[in-house]
Amino acid sequence: MKIIVCVKQVPASNETRLDPVTHTIIREGAEAILNPFDAFAVEEAVRLKARYGGSVSALTMGIPASATMLRRVIAVGADEAILLTDRAFAGSDTLATARTLACAVKKAGLPDLILCGRMATDGDTAQVGPMLAENLGLPHVSDAAQIESIEGGALTARRLTDDGYARVRVKLPTLITVLKEINVPRLPSIAGILRGEEAKITVWNHGDLGLDPEETGLKGSATRVVKTARPDLSVKAEIISGAPGEQAAALIERLAAKRLIETEGRA
Repeated sequence: MKIIVCVKQVPASNETRLDPVTHTIIREGAEAILNPFDAFAVEEAVRLKARYGGSVSALTMGIPASATMLRRVIAVGADEAILLTDRAFAGSDTLATARTLACAVKKAGLPDLILCGRMATDGDTAQVGPMLAENLGLPHVSDAAQIESIEGGALTARRLTDDGYARVRVKLPTLITVLKEINVPRLPSIAGILRGEEAKITVWNHGDLGLDPEETGLKGSATRVVKTARPDLSVKAEIISGAPGEQAAALIERLAAKRLIETEGRA
């Protein structure tokens, strides 16, 4: 069975820098890690390979430094990795990202199964997986908590719904997005780390994919980030002195001034 697992490199903390013109995250020079949700997809891919045989290919779109993250994915059990990197990809929204990934999947050869994490911690959209399936014309199952079996050319999974869990059966090839409860990701072994360091990462640009630059990046995006702002997490405190009655009256006055309470009708 051939499995492709889609992964993404994300900032290691919330202390990110934003481009003042494009309003996108500046990834160069920032500490980055494997998207935590994708770690569960990688682990599930490796477990399915051990259970049913086959191969696991990791696929990502990002800056050249994403190769380090891909080596870690190989270290925990993936067989190979593909990096899509090109300035033309910069600023892609979820639609442009899914379109680019779909081109790469077609070039690599349509697998039996594509696995994705539920969402990325730097975007929280949970859109790329389903959009990738639509671009490829594949059925998909989102929010899978367990992949129960693969037999007879179909996959049976247990997925989370608003009302609990539902058991679904879908024909292969298919795409599954997984929840973090599906497994516990393993740590890489020393042998795995060495294998990852020695692995050759396949690198493709927009020309290799035969993708028109107008279909990816900011130009190929259907949405635009028009404004970004950091939340103000500062806390201001004021101490009201005086007798209890005076303190209460002063507090009411301040709250009323800020329109947090109504004072009409009060004695």
